[in-house]
Formats: sequence, structure tokens, C-alpha cells
Amino acid sequence: MFAERVDAFLGDFFRLYPVAATAAGNHAHDGEWPNLTDAGQADRLACIDEWTAELDAMPDASLTPDDRIDRDLLISELAALRFDETELREAQWDPLGYIYLLGGGIFPLLAREFAPLPVRLASVASRLERLPAVLTAARSQLGRINERPVSKLHLDMAMRQLPGIGSLADDALAQAAAAASDPAVAALQPRLEAAAAKAHKALDSFGRYLKTDLKPRSHGEGRLGRDLFGRKLRHTFRTNLTDEQILTQARQEYEAVREEMIRIARRIWKEWVPGQPLPTAASEGSQVAADQKVVGRVTSAIGKAHHPGAELVDACKESYGDIVEFCKRKNLIGVPDEPLEIDWTPPFLREFAGAMLDSPGPLDKGQKTFYFVTPPPDDWNAEQIESFLAEENDRQLALTTIHEGTPGHYLQLVYSNRCPSVVRAVFGSGVFVEGWAVYVTQVMMDMGFHADDPALLLIHWKFYLRAITNAMIDVGIHAGSMTEAEAMELMVKGGFQEESEARKKWDRARLTSTQLSTYFVGSMEMWNLEKERRYRLAAASRDPRGASAVPEPRLVGGFGKTPGFTYKEHLESVIAHGSPPIPLIRRILLGE
Repeated sequence: MFAERVDAFLGDFFRLYPVAATAAGNHAHDGEWPNLTDAGQADRLACIDEWTAELDAMPDASLTPDDRIDRDLLISELAALRFDETELREAQWDPLGYIYLLGGGIFPLLAREFAPLPVRLASVASRLERLPAVLTAARSQLGRINERPVSKLHLDMAMRQLPGIGSLADDALAQAAAAASDPAVAALQPRLEAAAAKAHKALDSFGRYLKTDLKPRSHGEGRLGRDLFGRKLRHTFRTNLTDEQILTQARQEYEAVREEMIRIARRIWKEWVPGQPLPTAASEGSQVAADQKVVGRVTSAIGKAHHPGAELVDACKESYGDIVEFCKRKNLIGVPDEPLEIDWTPPFLREFAGAMLDSPGPLDKGQKTFYFVTPPPDDWNAEQIESFLAEENDRQLALTTIHEGTPGHYLQLVYSNRCPSVVRAVFGSGVFVEGWAVYVTQVMMDMGFHADDPALLLIHWKFYLRAITNAMIDVGIHAGSMTEAEAMELMVKGGFQEESEARKKWDRARLTSTQLSTYFVGSMEMWNLEKERRYRLAAASRDPRGASAVPEPRLVGGFGKTPGFTYKEHLESVIAHGSPPIPLIRRILLGE
């Protein structure tokens, strides 16, 4: 009975959110866009309310434990959807969201071979034909909230990325031309060419609208404000976690990690800064200044060991093979056979992140996962490019590849897509996904990945410190009044980041909200889960020390051996249940 209602729910959800359907691997609506008019919103809200009422009315006694998890997850997803539609209302003040919608609707149809090319190109043609209606609806929505004007930053980024959508239309034409010997493709070409021309015309018109009409009216900053940010936090984390609690924990970790970085940098100073005296309080005027110089000089020297920008993809491929071999040798976790393709980030996504993973939906089977690497922007000068590459140095690339690849996002999402619960596979939590990737990178270090290279460990702590400062600027911007100068000082001086990386993060923090906190908060929750499982296993073991056999680590991770605990069993059990919100995975594994 419950499974039938889940199928009915998914049918409604995929119909109303067709781009989400494509991402999940349901291809019944691949030629459609969501209805972005007021009537479309009314339909979505009515559906949200109907399903919320039905799911709320289901008694626990009628459901299995797994069904109750799935029901509660669906209820929380519906609440988040309603919040997005009625309170956050990004469609009225965020033009960039439309670029992501269009790119997310077209790119997977071209990149993933889930169906023969003629079928996928027909869906592309249909979406290109309907693209003008999406942009017409966008015009009717943007700028409607007087108290929250359109964000100028989001608008500027939208104008920069809009040409990338036209490039996707051109890519579709190129794929069709390359396969013109296929009669089905040849028959489709005239329609596709007409649809692409129609889309280009609409995109050009929309670009002029953004520049000449909307830009003069775009006075917003994109900051949510503490009240709205707090409400969004509850939907992001599915808990009552507050911005003050995030900041308190982040500040504690910030101080501890910086102290460890200073210790390591002092230890390896002679190797990386040969012939130079070690800075002291006397030579620099204060201990703080001396410590800052030690870490800055050492990390700067390490940053010079990097590949040229054009070779970043090849460097990631080489590093990935090394990482997989380590996981297998340590029997850390089962490594999947599903294909992973490492390639350059599509242009329309390049303002969002430096590296990212694009995984096939749980309903698509046997499809490749993309690990995208972003090159330095074409319009940067030599100094900016060098700063970028110093941040993405060879050791950082290895850590990023763990985070994005194995045993990070790629591996976790492969396991997630195998989960028998379609609900948990489709409605993944970003807190779980990002938290896992940060957490498991530390696990790799604890297990001895390149343990003979203290420079890698130093860069690892710098990488983790980035997750901490991400949360701090996320809260500072959206729940406070953090300025650009304050954010840059925190990241560059406090977090030892290159200025180019910090500048992009400042933009990203204003373009998003709550997302940058998911890395740090999610990783803390993952460590809390591991710690609790260690306590329980040690208490149940024959070891006379019981739970006291689990030490309190000096820094995050680093627990050492615990009676009854093995990483392979623990890691695989955590990611075997989809990607649910942290409170639900605790219910599954701990019975809470």
C-alpha cells in the first residue's frame, strides 16, 4: 500500500518538476519544463498540500520502520518545497536560478547515454522549442518583491553564464551533425535546427532584457537576513540547528586546526623554505605575526608544485588511480565499478564551483558519473592564474579528488543509487552528501594516505579549514553584516587561502545560502555518528575498558583502534541507505 502511494507521489512530483525528474533518471518528461507562471505555482502548492495531508495522516502502526523513515523524509521534503515557493521565493529575485534550470534541463540529455541519441535529441528539441516560454515566465516573475529587489550579483552572474545555454544548443546541433548518417537523426535535424534558432533568439532577447530593463532595477545583495536564513537552515539541516550554534562550533575547530597547521609548518620549514631563518615573535613583532608568516611561506612554497592549467584534468586522472589503489590495499571500503569520467566543467556551471561531481540519477542504471574540473577563466592575467593554480596545487588536487571521487561523492552516490528505497535515493540531503565527503577525506588521512608526506597533511588541514571558514562566511553574510574585507581577511589571513580562491568564495557565499555550511556541519555530524557507534561497539565488546576504550581525539578524527569497530563495516553501513538527512540516518543506524 505505502509503495503504491510512493509511486503515485513520484508521478506527481516528476510531472511538476520535470528537470528534477531528468536528474533522477525518470525520462517521462524530458521534453518539458516546469510551469513557472503563477498558475504553475498554484498547481505545485496544491499538490504539496494534498500530499502533506495524506502522509501526515498515515499512522505509524500501518507502516514498517523503513516506510516510516521514507514517509517522514517525504513530509520534510514537501515542507522544504513549500518554503521555497512561498517564503524564499528565489524566482522573483535570483536571475541566475533560471540559467541553472535551463542548463540542468539540457546538459544531461546531451551528456548521458541513457537512451539512443535520436530519442535524447528529440527531447532536447522539445525543450529548446519551449525555452522561450520559460524566459517569458522569468520576465513576469523577476522583480516582483518590493521588499527584496533583484540581486545585482546574481544578475551579473546570470548575464555572464547565459551564453553557455546557447552553447548547449550548438552542442546538440554538433552531435546531430556528427551522427547524420543515422536516418532517425537526419530526420530530426530540421526540427532541431529550427528549435535551436528559436532558442538563440529568445536567449538574445532575454540577455537584452537583463541588461537594459532588469539591471537598472537590481539593487539587492542576495543576503537573506537572519530570520529568513534561520528558517532556511531548518529546512537544509532538518533540525533546529541555529546560526549561533554553527558559529560556536566553527570557531572552536578554527582555532584547533590553525594551531595544528602552525605546528606542522614549523616542523617542515627547513625543507620548504631552505636557508631562511624560522620566523619568531622577536623577528616579526608578535607570535601571531610569526605564526602567520610560517604557515603562509610554507603553504606558498607547497603551492608552487602544480601542473599547468591545461593539464589539471590529466593530473586528477593520475591522482584518482593512486587513491583507488590505496583504498583497495587498505580494504577501506568497496570501490564500485560504475564508470567515472573526469573532464572540464561545462561553461554554464563554472561560476558555481571549482570542482564538482555530476552523478547519474538513481533511476538511471549503468550511466557514467562526471567529475568536473574548472580551469582558470580565460580573461585572467598571469598573476591571477598563478594564484589559482597555487591554490589548486598537486597536493590539493589529490585531496579534491578524494572529496569528489573515491571514497567521496562518486563512491557515496553510487552506493546511494543502489539503495532499495527510491525515496531516500531520489531525495538526497546535501548535508549528508557534502558532510560525507569532508569526513571521509579525514578518514583517508587517519588511515595513512601518503603518511610520509607532512606537506600533504598540512594542505589537508588547510582544505578542512576551508570548510570551517565556508560556514563562518555563510552565517556572517546571510545572518549578519559581514563585509567583503572581513570575509577576505578571514579566508586569506585566517584560512591561509590564495586571494583568487577567496574572491570566488566571497561571490559564491552571496550567490548561495546555507549550502556552504553543509560541508562543516555535515562532517561534524558524521564524526558524531562514528563516535557514537564506536562507543556502542566498545561497550558491547569483551574489552574491560568498555566505552572508555574510545579516546577523545585532540583534533577531529584520529580515534585509533576501537574494539569491535572496523572502518569498512562502518563506512559501508552509513552509505547503504541512500543520502537521507542526518537525523534519519541516526534513526536507521542508532535507533534514535
